[in-house]
Amino acid sequence: MNTFQDLGIRDEYVKGLTELQIIEPTDIQKKVIPMLLSGISDLVAQAQTGTGKTAAYGLPLLHQMDANENAIQGLILCPTRELGKQVSKQLFRFTKYSEKIFTEAVYGGEHIDRQIKSLQRPTHIVVATPGRLIDLVKRKAIDLSQVKTIILDEADEMLSMGFKKELDEILSFLPNVENRWLFSATIPNGIQEIISKHLQEDAERVKINPENIVNKKITHQYLICDESNKLYALQMFLKSEHKNRGVIFCKTKSATQKLAKQLIAKNIATEALHGDMLQKDRDKVMRAFKNETLQMIVATDVAARGIDIPGLTFVAHYQLPESDEYYTHRSGRTARAGKEGVSMVFVDSSEVKTLRNYERILGIKFHQIKQSS
Repeated sequence: MNTFQDLGIRDEYVKGLTELQIIEPTDIQKKVIPMLLSGISDLVAQAQTGTGKTAAYGLPLLHQMDANENAIQGLILCPTRELGKQVSKQLFRFTKYSEKIFTEAVYGGEHIDRQIKSLQRPTHIVVATPGRLIDLVKRKAIDLSQVKTIILDEADEMLSMGFKKELDEILSFLPNVENRWLFSATIPNGIQEIISKHLQEDAERVKINPENIVNKKITHQYLICDESNKLYALQMFLKSEHKNRGVIFCKTKSATQKLAKQLIAKNIATEALHGDMLQKDRDKVMRAFKNETLQMIVATDVAARGIDIPGLTFVAHYQLPESDEYYTHRSGRTARAGKEGVSMVFVDSSEVKTLRNYERILGIKFHQIKQSS
C-alpha cells in the first residue's frame, strides 16, 4: 500500500495531503490507518516522535466526523500547548478540500474566557491539554457527551508531566465514548496501568521499530568537558555547524535563560523557550525560529515538545535530560521526514555512565568527539 488512496483515505483528504507534499504513507500510517478505518475501537500504538502519528490518527478521525452535527465528536489529548496547536493546525490543513470540520485547541497559559467563547462556535474536534480540559468541564463550558473517539497523543509525555490523575479522570467521565486510541513513544508502567484500566483487553497493538525507538537517522555524539569549559565547547560545536539550525536543551528555566543570554552576548541569534513564558512570548519566539530570524533556540524539555520544524540538523544537550524518554523526545526534533541529524551531548566524566545506560536502553551508540583547542 504505497498511497493514501490504497489505505482507504477519501479523495478530498488526499488532495489536501498532496498539497502539503505528503505523498507516501509512513510505516505507522500504513499499519494504523486501515485498522482504524475498519472500525477497530481500541488501539495502542508505539512509535517514536516524528513518524507521522498525527495523520495516522487524524485522517481516520476526520472520516468519522459528521460535519452536519454541531457537537464535539472527537477529543485529542496532548501534553503541551505547542503540540496541541500543531495538531489542530494539521487537521485544519487536511480538510482544505473537504466538508468543513471545525477543530478547536484549548490549553493552559491562554485566557480561559477566550477559549470558552471559541467553543461556542460549531466544533467537531477538540484538541486539549488535560489540565485545561478539566477546568472547562468543571465550569460546564464544554459538552463532551457526544464524544465517540478519544485519542491520547504522546501519552508517556503526559504521564511524565504528572497528568496521570487527570487522564484517569477524563477517561472515566466520557459517557458515550466508543473508541480509545493511545499513541506513545514508550510504554512505561503508568501507561500500562491506563491501558489496563480504560482500554479493552483485546485492544489492537502496533509497534513501529520496537527494538529501536530512537530514529536511526540520528548520529549520537558526546564531548567530555567540565562545567567551566562547557560554554566554550558549545560555541565550538555551533561554529562547526556553520549556518545549520537546531535546538539546545537545558533542564531548568533558569539555565535556559542564562545560556540564551550568554549566546546572545556572543552574537549568536537565539532566544530562550520555557514553560513559564506567556503564550504570546512563546509564539513570538517560535515565529522567529520558523522564519529563520533565529538560528537556534535554547529550550526546556516541556517547551520543546511541540517544535516540529523541518530541516533542523542538530540537537545539543547542554544539560542531560531527566530520563532516557526525554532523550528520545529531545533527539526527535532533528532528522525528521527522512533527513539525517546530529544529537550532541556535553557531559563531564561522571555523566558518561548515563550515556552508557541510554545506549543499553535505547539501542543506540554514542561516538566521542574530542574537543578542539
